[in-house]
Amino acid sequence: MFLETFLAFFLIFHLRRTLRTFNPDPTWDKRFTIAMYAIGGLALFEIVFPIEYVTKWIWHFVLILIIIITFQKPAFVSVRLTMYAFLPLVIISLLGDILAASKNDFLRDIENYMDYAYPVAITWMIALLIRSRKQNKALAQERKKREEEEEQYRIMSERKAELEAVVMERTEELVKQKEELQHALSDLKSTQAQLIHREKMASLGELTAGIAHEIQNPLNFVNNFSEISVELSDELHQEINNLSISEAEKNTLFSFIKDLKANQQKINHHGRRADAIVKGMLLHSRKSTGEKELTDINLLADEYMQLSYHGLRAKDKSFSATMQTHFDESLEKINIVPQDMGRVFLNLFTNAFYSVSEKKKLEVGGFEPIVSVSTKNVSPLPPGWDGGRGVGIRIRDNGMGMSKEILDKIFQPFFSTKPTGQGTGLGLSISYDIVTKIHGGQMQVETKETEFAEFIILLPA
Repeated sequence: MFLETFLAFFLIFHLRRTLRTFNPDPTWDKRFTIAMYAIGGLALFEIVFPIEYVTKWIWHFVLILIIIITFQKPAFVSVRLTMYAFLPLVIISLLGDILAASKNDFLRDIENYMDYAYPVAITWMIALLIRSRKQNKALAQERKKREEEEEQYRIMSERKAELEAVVMERTEELVKQKEELQHALSDLKSTQAQLIHREKMASLGELTAGIAHEIQNPLNFVNNFSEISVELSDELHQEINNLSISEAEKNTLFSFIKDLKANQQKINHHGRRADAIVKGMLLHSRKSTGEKELTDINLLADEYMQLSYHGLRAKDKSFSATMQTHFDESLEKINIVPQDMGRVFLNLFTNAFYSVSEKKKLEVGGFEPIVSVSTKNVSPLPPGWDGGRGVGIRIRDNGMGMSKEILDKIFQPFFSTKPTGQGTGLGLSISYDIVTKIHGGQMQVETKETEFAEFIILLPA
């Protein structure tokens, strides 16, 4: 039974090698290893105990089992051609033992001719083994090619991942640089706007200074001589009383003197107004030379609120108003030009007290003038602002308020809501320029006619 032993061992060995090469499976590899040891043990047992009439059928069973496993498991497709090569030998060996064990004389005679089938089966086996070898070689080459392609794909995937990481890192750097450039451009534009504004103001200041110098002397002559003319009119009135003329003539002269005095007073009034306008122009166009410094905005607002109130009280002793402060005590000092922001506060508080004063004159009773100021930490700042926080300032009064038409012009130079002679219309224009162009802030108004007006300032901290 050497043939069956050799076939069983060879097929098991070939199956295990093929499985390890094309489709590694630890479970089947272990089973085939045990089967090889079992075949070796069975061959040794057969040598020690010559019971061929039993062991030959065991070998046939083992061979049939190997063939069945090969054709049932998809993992052994590449081995099936080898099985086809050995299949005739297995069948001839099995039929030979079956015929030899038969008691039929006819079948025994057929068994004598089985020896002629072995050369054919061996020839068949050699042919298919050669073909199987070529097929396995082609499969091995294909597998090697596939492994090379997989290795290339893996290398490409790793390279792609590396490139994507580099691209992402570079993109982040570019985005960061873009943001930095945008911030730098924004700062540059802001600085440029401030420089242009300051240059314009400087040029306008030089121009208005020249104009003021040219018209100041004749304007002073107009004002001074108009005052002197008023005094001369009074003296002339007294001298006429001492003349020996009729009352009718005196009355006629007094009428002329009265008209002359009224004209001189109007000349003086409008001369003073022209003088105030010229001084306002100089103030509006003056280039700010103040340096920014850390300032307590709460203290500054309270100081100018008191200053404005007592300034108005000095002109009108009957005026009184309630002052309310709502300061955010957690505010830190901010970098501003205190003199310029003081002018802003003074303008806004003066306008607020003037508005409630005018409303008080119109109200029959029950009206309580109130002017309030509040500060608040603003974080985060609105879009487009640099930094993480700012300071919001609100100055509110319950005075006359403003109409929509007035609100659209409120920050225009020389526009005033006050009666002629009581304002130059430059206070809010100056304040707006100081807040927006000098400090890079925002300034807006919320109002309702006859009810309230509230100026809102936002400064970067």
